[in-house]
Amino acid sequence: MKKLVMLITTAVMFFSCGKKEKTGEDFSKPTTEETATTDASSYDPNRGEGKYDTVELGAGLDQAMATKGEEVAGVKCTSCHKITDEKLVGPGWKGVTERRKPEWIMNFITNPDPMIEKDPEVQAQLEICLVRMPNQGLADEEARSILEYMRKNDGVK
Repeated sequence: MKKLVMLITTAVMFFSCGKKEKTGEDFSKPTTEETATTDASSYDPNRGEGKYDTVELGAGLDQAMATKGEEVAGVKCTSCHKITDEKLVGPGWKGVTERRKPEWIMNFITNPDPMIEKDPEVQAQLEICLVRMPNQGLADEEARSILEYMRKNDGVK
C-alpha cells in the first residue's frame, strides 16, 4: 500500500511540475490600447499626457489650497521628495512650477505611467533616480492642492 501511495505522489509531482500549455490571454504583449498609449509621436512635452488640457491658476496664491496641499504632500509625497532642490528618492520640488506648466504637473502627479513612457526628460530623470514614481491615486482636488503648495514653495504670493 505504501508503495502505491509513493507511486501516486511521485506521479502527481512529476506531472504538476511538467511543461504547461498556454491557455487564456498572452499578457506579455501590449494590447492595442497600451500600444496607442506608448506612442510618443503625439506626446506634448509642455502639457504631458493625461486629462488636464488647461489648469486655471489664480494671479495669487490660494493659501487654503496650499495648506491642504502641504497636508496631502506630507502623506503621499515627502517620503520621496524634498521641497528644496535636493534629490531624495525623487527629485526636489524647488523651482518645479517655474520649469513646468501646471497642466504637465497635474498630469504627471495624477497619472505618471504614460509620461514616464513618453517624456524624454522624465526618462532622463528616471535614470538618475532609478525609481519610477508610483501612481498615488490622487483625487483631482488633492492634485490641485499639491500644485498650489508647489507654487507656494516657489515663492508665489
